[in-house]
Amino acid sequence: MKLNPARRRLVTIGVATVILVAFVLAGSLARVPYVALSPGPTVNTLGTLKGKPVVEVTGGVDEKRSEADAGHLNLTTVSLRDEITLFQAIGMWFSSTYELQPREVYIPAGKTNEEVDQENAEQMTSSEDNATAAALTYLKRPVAVGVRTVADGSPAVGRLEPGDVIVSFAGQPVSTGQELVDAVRARKPGDTVQVVVDRKGGRQDVQVTLGARPEDPSVAYLGTTFKLVSGDPNVKISYNVEGIGGPSAGLMLTLAVIDLLTTGDLAHGKFIAGTGTIVPDGTVGAIGGIQHKIKAAKEAGATAFLVPAENCTEAKDGAPDGLELIKVGKLGEAVDALGALDSGAPRPHC
Repeated sequence: MKLNPARRRLVTIGVATVILVAFVLAGSLARVPYVALSPGPTVNTLGTLKGKPVVEVTGGVDEKRSEADAGHLNLTTVSLRDEITLFQAIGMWFSSTYELQPREVYIPAGKTNEEVDQENAEQMTSSEDNATAAALTYLKRPVAVGVRTVADGSPAVGRLEPGDVIVSFAGQPVSTGQELVDAVRARKPGDTVQVVVDRKGGRQDVQVTLGARPEDPSVAYLGTTFKLVSGDPNVKISYNVEGIGGPSAGLMLTLAVIDLLTTGDLAHGKFIAGTGTIVPDGTVGAIGGIQHKIKAAKEAGATAFLVPAENCTEAKDGAPDGLELIKVGKLGEAVDALGALDSGAPRPHC
């Protein structure tokens, strides 16, 4: 049976309409296995966030200095957008703002968004601890060994608590993580030792019976992770970076602590931004999303950006005009570069 021309046109239009509707629905609803990266918020570590100081140092020398006087030492972030549709991905592909990356790079298979968020929050906490340690070490301030976590089922459960400061272990004073590790390894599994801790402002003696490390039963096991904290009881350092995760704020948090523990203005009234991980010895490590962070800094008004040495090649690609890219591999280099910015002295560039 043949259709007349008018009927054929109607059928063709109907089929085309169904295909178009299906395509629109698929493009609007189907999720693609990509995430979109873009410049995120920048936060002045010398300022406030939601009404609270981003970095607060009690017992510092410049606690009451105003944000306007202190200049800017901004940490930078990358925004990540998940669950994007096919049409959104196509639009972002042609945008100069967004960068598409495979989803599994940022949200590994088998992990939920909540689990990834928790990991990012834990990385930020570790970054804060490292910032404290790096700043105190750089300034040659006294440090002490604080308990960060207590492992489930470990000998320390019910004996030690997160936030405890370990004064001595088995009669030996400890002031660094390595001293604590050496003191534990000098004992045997099954030994009961006395641990003296400062807990909530009071000193306590705690008895702990050491266990055996699962991977090597001949080695004594305490079951804590530790962090370096201020050894001066008058100096307390805390952070307020609510909603920001990951390890890349370490360098800028460290610089803020140094600024608040020393006289003068580390930023010299200028708008400085930057990024980089930090470890207690002051080594500045590479981060992801450097180009997005540089763009965010420029849009926020920064005139100079501290770039981890390992990110310099990538940072130079498409860097905006008017933003000085300063290369840093160690904390001391960052502090020196800030001084050079004020005096006009040479400083290393990417």
